[in-house]
Amino acid sequence: MKESVWGYLVIVVGIVIIFVIFFFQNITNTDEHNMSLLKEVTEASMNDAIDWDIYSSDGRVRISKAVFIENFIRRFSENALLTSTYKIEFYKINEEPPLINIRVLSSESTNTVGGDGDFTLTNTINAILETDTNRPIASIE
Repeated sequence: MKESVWGYLVIVVGIVIIFVIFFFQNITNTDEHNMSLLKEVTEASMNDAIDWDIYSSDGRVRISKAVFIENFIRRFSENALLTSTYKIEFYKINEEPPLINIRVLSSESTNTVGGDGDFTLTNTINAILETDTNRPIASIE
């Protein structure tokens, strides 16, 4: 009898550990997805927002704030997870030199054995658009 109780205990502990691993793996995958999406979308949106008229006339690199925000939101929403609720906060957008500070909060909810668990993942990026002054940013044809 005593050995069978230990057997049941091992099975129950194993099931609980599997649920905990699954829960944290889901959180980690969501956080990695959000961070890589934030990096890629920020870089692409900054490149799309470059003001080519100022660059071709003066050689200065400047971005348009409105174009950046529009491109960022469009690109981010195209690739975001449908199971999450996002809040995007733009802290600082410098047009010249191009500097961006963004924070993305994603609300996640999960069903656990004891009830529902709600939590928020926060990802922050501070990006500066760097260029080599000896070579052009891109070729325009």
